[in-house]
Amino acid sequence: MGNTLLEYATRIFALSEAAERELTELAGLTAGQLLIGASATVGVYLVPAVIAQFNVLFPKVTVELTVANTEQVEQGLLAHAFGLGFIEGPYDAAVFDANVIGADEIIAVAAVGHPLAKRRFAARELADKAVILREPGSGTRAAVEDAYKRAGLSMTPLMSVSHTEAIKRMLLSGQAIAYVSSLSVAEEIARGDLVRLKVIGVDITRLLHVVWLKGRSFAPSTEAFVKLFDEQFPPRFSSVIVR
Repeated sequence: MGNTLLEYATRIFALSEAAERELTELAGLTAGQLLIGASATVGVYLVPAVIAQFNVLFPKVTVELTVANTEQVEQGLLAHAFGLGFIEGPYDAAVFDANVIGADEIIAVAAVGHPLAKRRFAARELADKAVILREPGSGTRAAVEDAYKRAGLSMTPLMSVSHTEAIKRMLLSGQAIAYVSSLSVAEEIARGDLVRLKVIGVDITRLLHVVWLKGRSFAPSTEAFVKLFDEQFPPRFSSVIVR
């Protein structure tokens, strides 16, 4: 009983804070706070550029960005810790409203000197290799596991790592392979530090979404941010596909 009351009290307090933020903004974007939760791929490689432009246009609106995995972003929206979320992959349409903001390809990558770097090979060959994936709850990991399952294969990673930058450092210093967003390694591939592996039998593309609680109206700052994001990355946007 006590836990239930605490949960309701916490939810009511969060709703009260959200309402106060929206009321502050009704007179225009001269004040206010925008709380954004974003999964790693979108939060690191897309959202920051939009925040920078938003700050120029609306310098008196405070923006707080929390980068987490998809599951954590959804939990934050439910707890009213975020007014807006950016996630990778599917979402619960019974709970959230969403717009597609683009598409992203997940690719297998390794250091240029890796034994598999210069030949094509079947996805099943990775079953006994040192493969690194993102942590459980990550949209990237869920997409990889789902793609392998649909192909009748399983993927048991050597390790799970919660930060893509840490994964890239591991690849550069060893003989591991990782499945990551093509957005996250475009620069390393262009420089020749990493190479996209030619995996046959599994193609992994997922949609990127902006999500919010079903039935909830946008605060002025939220509406302005979503509009600005659409201007910079129209729905036709897709990630840099590195062949």
